[in-house]
Parts: sequence; C-alpha cells; structure tokens
Amino acid sequence: MKIISITPKFVEFIPSNLEEGVLYISRKYSTAAHKCCCGCGVKIVTPITPTDWTLMVVGDAVTLKPSIGNWNHPCQSHYWIRGNHIIWAGSMTQQEINHGRKRDRAFKKAYFERVNVEKSMTKPSVTSSPTAQKSLTKNLWAFLKSWLHSMFG
Repeated sequence: MKIISITPKFVEFIPSNLEEGVLYISRKYSTAAHKCCCGCGVKIVTPITPTDWTLMVVGDAVTLKPSIGNWNHPCQSHYWIRGNHIIWAGSMTQQEINHGRKRDRAFKKAYFERVNVEKSMTKPSVTSSPTAQKSLTKNLWAFLKSWLHSMFG
C-alpha cells in the first residue's frame, strides 16, 4: 500500500529492520534509508553527499532532493519526499531513466573536476609559468563546458 507521508527518525546507525513510513537519517554517516513508499518492502538507501541527495531539515520536517527513482527494483517507484510528504511521480520510460543517469554522471564528473581544480589552486605553486597558467585555464574551461552540458544537455 502506497504511503503518503514519512516520519524522520535520526539515528547513528541505520537499523537492519526498517519500519514502514519511517525515514532513518544518520548524520554521522551522511545516509538516509527507508522502505520503498510503494509498500513493496525494498530498502532504499540514499547517500547524503554533494553529488547524490541533499537533506533539508526544517523543524520536524525533512526534504530529500532529488526524487527517489527505484529503477533497479521491480516496483520502479518514483516519488519525492518533501516536508515529510510523499509526492508520487509518474513512471518513466527506459529512455528517460537512461537520460537521467547520464545527466547524473555528467554532474558528478563536473563536480569532481571542479573540486580537483580548486584543490590544485590552493596548493602552493612551484612555478607560475605560462604553461601552468594555460593548463589551469584549460581545466576551468573543461569544467565549465562539462557543467553546462550536464545542465542543458
């Protein structure tokens, strides 16, 4: 049976047996987990990272972004968790799923390229040769192009 709301429960460790309608959140391990909201009983794990899901907590209400798309499970449920409410989305075609996965991979690639560029910019430079500056500029442009492509396809 589909559920329409979920209750957040903050824990250190995600328990082995999950209760229906509870979103377990481990801030320590940056992870949230719940039973699929369609009622099939599958455990859904959502890593809270800059490239996976983000968790917003306002008072007693939680929001996970982006949506939960259970494409690897038989139910293939698709929904959002917004302010403890489950908002059901329509099913997606395999082409739409593949496009979303491709977009996610591009976003992750662009994110880590940016992080690596930022790390290289904070390291003391042995030389500020024109070649080193050209390489940094090239990396920044590659990141920008990758990010724009992931956002606007």
